[in-house]
Amino acid sequence: MAFGRQSLARGRDRRSNAAVSMPRRRRLEEDVNEATATESNDIVTAAILVIGDEILSGRTKDRNIGYIAEYLTDIGIDLREVRVVPDVEAEIVAAVNALRARYTHVFTTGGIGPTHDDITAESIAKAFGLPIEVNERARALLMERIPQMNEARLRMARMPVGAELIENAVSRAPGFSIGNVHVMAGVPAIMQAMLDALTPRLKTGPRVLSHSIAAGLKEGDIGAPLGAIQAEFPDVKIGSYPTFDEKAGFTTTLVLRSRDPARLEAAAEAVDAMLADVRAALRH
Repeated sequence: MAFGRQSLARGRDRRSNAAVSMPRRRRLEEDVNEATATESNDIVTAAILVIGDEILSGRTKDRNIGYIAEYLTDIGIDLREVRVVPDVEAEIVAAVNALRARYTHVFTTGGIGPTHDDITAESIAKAFGLPIEVNERARALLMERIPQMNEARLRMARMPVGAELIENAVSRAPGFSIGNVHVMAGVPAIMQAMLDALTPRLKTGPRVLSHSIAAGLKEGDIGAPLGAIQAEFPDVKIGSYPTFDEKAGFTTTLVLRSRDPARLEAAAEAVDAMLADVRAALRH
C-alpha cells in the first residue's frame, strides 16, 4: 500500500483593476495577516458565506457548497465553516467581518446581480470601511456582452475601491476579491468559472490525502476498536459512514484523511488488521 501526493496545476492570470493608496493597501494586508496569524504555516483554511433570502426560504436549492468544498480540498485548502445569511446588510457585514478574521480565505456566493436586493458588493465595502464605485475594467467586460448598458446592469460593475476582479468566461460579469474575501456569483456555472479564474492567486497548503476502506461490518461491531485506533493516530482523521445494502444489510465505509502519507498508510494498516480481528471474532 502506498500513498502519493497529487498536485493541481493551473495557469496564472493576474489582473489588477485599480491603484490602491498605501494606507488602504496596508490596512488590507493587515486584515489578511490577522486572519492567518493563528494558523499553522502549512494549513490554509476557508469559510463559505452564502448570501440570499432565496436559499433560506428554500425557493432555491444551494448547489455551490459541495462543489466549493470538494474543489478546495483538491487544492489544499481546509473548509472549516459555512454560513447562510439573508439579504440584510447588517448580517452580511457581521458575518464577513467574523469570518475574515478567523480564516485564511472567505468565499461568498450570491447577491452580485443587477436588482435592488443584490447588496453584497455594498455590504462587503461597508465591512472593509471602503467606498464603492463603478469599476471601469468591470464595466468594459460587461459591455463586451451587453452593449446596451443601463443603470441596473451597471450595478454589476460596482465594487469596493481597490478590489481585484475575478473574471468569468460565462457571462463576463466579474466577481471581486478584497483582502482575503472573494466575492462570487450564486449561479453555479458562473461561480465555477469564477473559482477557476481565482484559483491561481489563492494561497494554498499541502493537500489532504484520503483512503477509503469498505469494512463490511456494522458500526456497532467496530466502534470500540476504531476509537482506539483514532486515539493512536490523532493526526489522521477517521470517519465512519454507515450505509444499507439490500443484500448485505447495514455496513460501514471508513475514510481516513491525513497530509502525511506515512501516517495515513500506518493508520490504514491498523484499521485493516482490526477489521480482520473483528471478523474472526464474529465467526466464532
